[in-house]
Amino acid sequence: MKVLLVNGGPHKEGCTYTALQEVSKTLNEEGIDTEIFWIGNKTVGGCIACKKCKELGKCVFNDVVNEFVEKAEKADAFIFGSPVHYAGASGNMTGFMDRVFYSSSQAGKGDIFLFKPAATVISARRAGTTATYDQLNKYFGITQMPIISSRYWNMVHGQTPDEVRKDEEGMQIMRILGRNMAYFLKCIEAGKKAGVNLPIQEQINFTNFIK
Repeated sequence: MKVLLVNGGPHKEGCTYTALQEVSKTLNEEGIDTEIFWIGNKTVGGCIACKKCKELGKCVFNDVVNEFVEKAEKADAFIFGSPVHYAGASGNMTGFMDRVFYSSSQAGKGDIFLFKPAATVISARRAGTTATYDQLNKYFGITQMPIISSRYWNMVHGQTPDEVRKDEEGMQIMRILGRNMAYFLKCIEAGKKAGVNLPIQEQINFTNFIK
């Protein structure tokens, strides 16, 4: 079993990475393989609604988004981490998430996320964490992904990695999140061995507010 952790911060080994690393270490202790995927600090543009992903089977912009989707197909669970920028996820992370989830679903790859557990990790100097936490969790709710929680909202505080490491409660929240994620993955594995099937999928009915 493998968990793919996404570092949406502009610094490869910054505060967001420090939080994800604590989760990763705990997952490893539970026998779960991990990989931390950095989206980088080059511009990740948002979705332009060109619908080319449906035709090409991937996003028309061949960048870090397509690189991640390839890795995601082989992962069993995900943890998406972002710093807080103006009480929301970073601009790069927002563009990344929009394009990852939209292009994969339009390209017929929606099952790469279907029923795979997911969690959000947020890092901030002070505030904006809960708004960012809510923002990122919405991607999972629309994709039928079980959302894994900890004993508090999944956040750490600090302006530097060293300050984050001194956030004792935040680090504990990360460890509990790692153990909870490992537990759910093991439950899913046990269910498969017991012959528990995934829920039947209905044809989606797309409607709007005028019909």
